[in-house]
Amino acid sequence: MALLPSRTKFRRVQKGSVRGLAKRGHFVEFGDFGMQVLGRGRITAQQIEACRVAINRYFSRRGKVWIRIFPDKPVSKKPAETRMGKGKGAPDHWVALVRPGRVLFEVGNVSMEDARTALRKAAGKLPLRTRFVKRVERA
Repeated sequence: MALLPSRTKFRRVQKGSVRGLAKRGHFVEFGDFGMQVLGRGRITAQQIEACRVAINRYFSRRGKVWIRIFPDKPVSKKPAETRMGKGKGAPDHWVALVRPGRVLFEVGNVSMEDARTALRKAAGKLPLRTRFVKRVERA
């Protein structure tokens, strides 16, 4: 199951920047525990899938997992050993841009120790630092 948009308006996009803090998605909304990112950068669709597999393998059909990010930005790449020029390369893979504070994954219906272990295993698959967060009741 590849994570990518079903269709987009443009095939290629510019790099852009990942400045500032997360404006939305920085609270645990669905589950009981979550993994919050502390750095900024790009997370590829393959990394998201690797985290999902690690969490589900640890839970072994217990609990529930929510993925709170989606890779909606295409990254283009020119073929190997190609001369400069001749336009921008073809889309190679998809990434999600994350800012500090964004909750990446949430888990529910499991104990706190199991959630902490599963999310720590998933954090090992990511290029950014993360932390374990609990749900807080908001008014």
